[in-house]
Amino acid sequence: MSPSHPRPGRPAYDPRYLQRIFDRRAATFDEVAFLPREIAERMRERLEYIKVSPSCVLDLGCGPGDDLPALRERFPEAPVFGADLSFAMLERARAHDAGDTSWRRFLPASIGRALGARRPRFAQADFAALPFAHGAFELLWSNLALHWHPRPDLVFGEWQRVLKVNGLLMFSTLGPDTLKELRGAYAEVEAAHGAPMPPHVIDFVDMHDLGDMLVENGFEIPVMDQETLTVTYKTPEKLLADVRRWGAYPFARAFGDAGEAGEGNAPGASRRLHRALLAALEARRLSDGPNAGTIPLTFEIIYGHAWKAVPRTTAEGHGIVRIEDIGRGSARNR
Repeated sequence: MSPSHPRPGRPAYDPRYLQRIFDRRAATFDEVAFLPREIAERMRERLEYIKVSPSCVLDLGCGPGDDLPALRERFPEAPVFGADLSFAMLERARAHDAGDTSWRRFLPASIGRALGARRPRFAQADFAALPFAHGAFELLWSNLALHWHPRPDLVFGEWQRVLKVNGLLMFSTLGPDTLKELRGAYAEVEAAHGAPMPPHVIDFVDMHDLGDMLVENGFEIPVMDQETLTVTYKTPEKLLADVRRWGAYPFARAFGDAGEAGEGNAPGASRRLHRALLAALEARRLSDGPNAGTIPLTFEIIYGHAWKAVPRTTAEGHGIVRIEDIGRGSARNR
């Protein structure tokens, strides 16, 4: 399947609906922020092995701004920007940034302007339609946000546009095994009750497909890897509550276990299906090992980084030949 087309099973994308979800979740997001914070730390460890000194940084899907202090510390001379679809999340990010007490905050305004703006600036924007100029940034950072957009191929194209040539994109996202226990529980309930319904779990994109999309959108030397993390729960109710707080899912649903739309079933049917879902999750309790008695929830974490390639054609479609490339082909054929 070509990555230039929507993947089957993915919902129609409505940024306003997604914005409302995360606006509602902003106030309680700290209760599940342990996962993106852990992944951010693992991304920073990977960044330590990459030689990069950006003059301008953009955090895409910055949410409540948890990653911004570490980015400022890692690149103290670079202005750091944040972009997110949710206004409520950006309000939290601004409040987060207001607590910055670094020494540069106490400089006179004239000196601060001469050194460059240090504090992050924020933009409410869709991933695939950013309000920034071509080549505005030398580092793009995105932590556990890409999967919310159903067209990562379009997103990569827009990210490539705002990145400078030879600039670095570094991101994490969720892969196909994510929430597999919840997906399986839904499937069992629907099969047992004869109630076919829309998808309840995002059709997360495979790591290899993401790598292909990067290359097709003008990135080079993509490095992709993945790992599986498991979060365990004492009750199915707590598991579902955390899934709600993470913001899932960006489309309407048929029964109201996750606090979004409940159209499609009468209230009594919805409650019956919800009880069946809880029972299906209960049946997944681990029977042995250090986490025996708990209910597992899997997250497949995909990490990727790539560089914006030097363009091979002009905007008019004319080929570009770099001086350093002249003669390389004949030299290899001697």
